[in-house]
Amino acid sequence: MRNTRYLIALDLDGTLLTKNKTISHTTKKTIQKLMNQGHIVVIATGRPHRASIMYYKELGLQTPMVNFNGAFIHHPYDNNWDAVHSPLPNRTAKEIIQSCYKLEVDNILAEIQDDIYLDQYDESIIQFFTNPEESEQITIGSLKNNLKGDPTSLMIQPKEGKVDSIREYLDKHHASIIEHRKWGVPWDVIEIVKKGVNKATGLEKVAHYFNIPAANIIAFGDEDNDLEMIEYAGIGVAMGNAIDELKEKATHVTSSNDEDGIGKFLEAYFNEKIQHTFTN
Repeated sequence: MRNTRYLIALDLDGTLLTKNKTISHTTKKTIQKLMNQGHIVVIATGRPHRASIMYYKELGLQTPMVNFNGAFIHHPYDNNWDAVHSPLPNRTAKEIIQSCYKLEVDNILAEIQDDIYLDQYDESIIQFFTNPEESEQITIGSLKNNLKGDPTSLMIQPKEGKVDSIREYLDKHHASIIEHRKWGVPWDVIEIVKKGVNKATGLEKVAHYFNIPAANIIAFGDEDNDLEMIEYAGIGVAMGNAIDELKEKATHVTSSNDEDGIGKFLEAYFNEKIQHTFTN
């Protein structure tokens, strides 16, 4: 038991990150202590690489990363690692974009890995989805005209109160070819990826690489884009601020992202394991 190695998967927004988009000192210290003990820590997020790499570096990770809810699985520092990119077909993306125009959403964003295509200029979206340290290419203007390749993901920013109706529309017209999930923070966004792609598929690949069984995976999340990952992990942990559906699927519920939920759970869990080792 003492030598068992665990894979710890961390969602970012609403989970690892506080409301101020920082990692608390307590949680960081606990994570790094477990890394030093030989446990594997990975980030599994809906964010792209460029909007998550700063937290990867802050934790001192040297592991693969799951981005775009599993549509891009790669290793930031090892080009020989077998990366997987699972984009949406351009034709499918264009059909959804045309539907969005008819539904009169606030904005649409498409990403082809680190290239960004934004339908309408919005400074807050640009700031959130770009990293001054990275060299991403931003194209602003009609996605119907500008999007030429197969996008890693599409993001729809609905008008207020329209999230559910748009998701119902996507289910009715595109359920056989796409997956869609909702971000709750920093604002309501519906993210669309290729059918069959989710954080669990990404986490499974990473776990296979490190030869860690699902029973030894601890995954933390808060939103519906974490559902498959929480169910796949042997130890699925919902944050105190998580949606009710995730809490129902999880094996454990911890404190909120602003109350060191990850750090508190890991300290308690591994202290219990150590005590169990010495008493058996």
